[in-house]
Amino acid sequence: MSTLPSPDSPLPLTADRSRIRPLILAAAVIVLLFGGLYAWKAARSAAPAQGAPPATPVAAMVVQPGDVPAALEAVGSLRAVREVMLAPEVSGRVVALRVTAGATVGQGALLVQLYDAPERADRAAAIARANFASIQLARSQELAPTGAEPRELLQQRRAELDQARAAVQQIDARITQKQVRAPFSGQIGIRRANLGQYLNPGDGIATLTSLDQLYVDFTVPQQELSRLPVGGVVRVTSDAWPGRSFTARVNAIEPRIGEDTRNVTVQAVMPNPDRALRPGMYVTASLDLPAQSGALVVPVSAIQTSASGDSVTVVRGPKARSEGKAEPVSVTTGRRFGDSVIVTSGLKPGDVVVTEGQIRVQPGAQVRIVPARPAKGR
Repeated sequence: MSTLPSPDSPLPLTADRSRIRPLILAAAVIVLLFGGLYAWKAARSAAPAQGAPPATPVAAMVVQPGDVPAALEAVGSLRAVREVMLAPEVSGRVVALRVTAGATVGQGALLVQLYDAPERADRAAAIARANFASIQLARSQELAPTGAEPRELLQQRRAELDQARAAVQQIDARITQKQVRAPFSGQIGIRRANLGQYLNPGDGIATLTSLDQLYVDFTVPQQELSRLPVGGVVRVTSDAWPGRSFTARVNAIEPRIGEDTRNVTVQAVMPNPDRALRPGMYVTASLDLPAQSGALVVPVSAIQTSASGDSVTVVRGPKARSEGKAEPVSVTTGRRFGDSVIVTSGLKPGDVVVTEGQIRVQPGAQVRIVPARPAKGR
């Protein structure tokens, strides 16, 4: 008969091992499972290895020195060479009005007639006195040589005739003042007087403008004074006639510099045979100057402006004309004409300058030169 161990006696070593081994195996399996699951998730979430970024396509040009047309551009205004406000010299009532708005009249045309009946009556009386004085003089010229009349009377008759003729001329002048005639050929403006209206001296009737020639007035900075040639060609453009250019020539330069603006006023004369332009219009005046040689020119689109100044992106490398690294270069710009600008410092001949796509390029990034996109509308 076997005896049971007492509660205080230890278990056999083999029994302990048999109980611990399954626990160890289960823990190892759990660790392996969790480790494999973590590794699988990490492998899925990990980003694939990236290679070198592709080169950014940009448009570029090789900077080369060349001759650039030079010009001074300014905003100007047009003014008629001959323009007046028609007005009477004396007061009177309008009895004849030949003013039609927009009509073209010739020089000397009678436009307004004021009431002049009293003056014409005075003229008739003056002519009668002049005729009588002429008869008196003829009689004295016959009698004075014979001694029938004294020579003093002959001289008096001559003076009376001269006075009578002067009185006629004076009345003729007064009659002329009652008329308003065109001082030159031109176009009538809007009428401001009516038939029967009483006008005072200087009251405006209508404008008379000659449109065959116009003045182009514009100003340029005083530092350009030495470059202003009298007789120089001025190209004139107006938004009223897109795509059309007019030609004027400098005929005068104001000798006094504006104290407020320090600008020089220039006046040019422009023929206007088809009357396309009108006085009072604002225009763009471009004064042609001798061409500037050896200038480095880039498109305006190549210039990047920031708080630190202007800059361009230059492609560097042995194959810069086809590919290379982008490098920002600070530049100083000069005169702008059209869609181009002159670079006065920062570039040298042969540099490859990015003209399109530089906004997408970081400094030091690899770029690839591609043809420029054609402009819209071409």
